[in-house]
Amino acid sequence: MAWAYGAQSMVARHTGNLTAAYTYAERGAAAAPAGLVRAQLHAWALLPTLAQQGRDREAAAALDVALTELEAGPAGQAPGRFGFDEPELALHQAEAHLTLGRTEQARTRAEASSAACTLGTPGWAAATLVLAQAEASDQPSDAAQRALDVLDRMPPSRLRATARTRLERLRGLLAARPAEYVADLRERLRTLPPPVDASGAASA
Repeated sequence: MAWAYGAQSMVARHTGNLTAAYTYAERGAAAAPAGLVRAQLHAWALLPTLAQQGRDREAAAALDVALTELEAGPAGQAPGRFGFDEPELALHQAEAHLTLGRTEQARTRAEASSAACTLGTPGWAAATLVLAQAEASDQPSDAAQRALDVLDRMPPSRLRATARTRLERLRGLLAARPAEYVADLRERLRTLPPPVDASGAASA
């Protein structure tokens, strides 16, 4: 039930309905048992919603709960923990910092997340693209080069929808910055094959 509410919160947030996103996130957090699930609901559902609403103090409180619950979880740092661990928590933290305009903090947490992930995995790609977004304003060449590295290491078929969304967001951030590698990135994104669905058909 907790994860179902979390998924509903994510969908509502994606469509811009932050009021519904917060309601679902709250319900998910309330239904979540202690430990991993509660950590995930606070980091994956509550934290980004509160950040997008500009509720800085409450976002920090949600992060504190996530950190405490993850540390206290009985599974510890064992692998196979439903895809949620410290690197993913750091990723959500980095994105919240970005949303709240704290680029230096976002860069630090994204670097930590990327360094803790295996090179070439979806988690590594996500953290690297968030790091690139944090660098876009004052290090556009580095940001573009990081994104090109992701595209070099991740075939289009392995790029998740969230990675494509982060790439598009980065393209927007770099649009007015004619730095080295930016034109190359723009061309790579222009020619990036569309994602395919379960039947192998390209989406629009």
